[in-house]
Amino acid sequence: MIDDLAAYVMNRPPRLGDVRLIAVDGPSGAGKTRFANRLAAALGDAPVVHTDDLLNGWDDQFTFWTRLEENVLSPLRLGRTATYRRYDWDKKDFAGRPLTVPPRPAVLLEGVSAARRDIRPELTLAVFVDAPPELRWERAIARDGDDSVAYRKYLERWRAAEDRHFAVDDTAAQADLIIDGATEGWAR
Repeated sequence: MIDDLAAYVMNRPPRLGDVRLIAVDGPSGAGKTRFANRLAAALGDAPVVHTDDLLNGWDDQFTFWTRLEENVLSPLRLGRTATYRRYDWDKKDFAGRPLTVPPRPAVLLEGVSAARRDIRPELTLAVFVDAPPELRWERAIARDGDDSVAYRKYLERWRAAEDRHFAVDDTAAQADLIIDGATEGWAR
């Protein structure tokens, strides 16, 4: 099925300059990264940009978009290679070697708010990945390896903000495809 989806994407016209931008959105712990990586592989190792890499800490959950636009989307739209630095959650700063994203025929944007209203006109495909709240919670704790009271407080605040965003943005209803992140089944 993933190969069929990749073929579908490549048969669609690009809408971000010459790039077919695929957004993989959904709440934390739903399985977005895993799905995005599988689709990227089926697309011939298409680059994947993770929105978490562009956040300036916990409080930048939805306000990072200007950074994404300037460093990634705008260059890709113009047929140029995008360059950005990944946020280092331990150092609490953007650090390390710059990451580059060439203007390939398909590029994936993965993370919470990746399919937000502002970018929808330029998306070739909008995917929303979801899973039951309990499973998402378990995955987030296992993924981040932090079961502390402080982390749980951040995660609760993060999830409440996600819920508000998805309700206002109508993200799932506007998606082209809904994926059950618990089973990776196709809902639509």
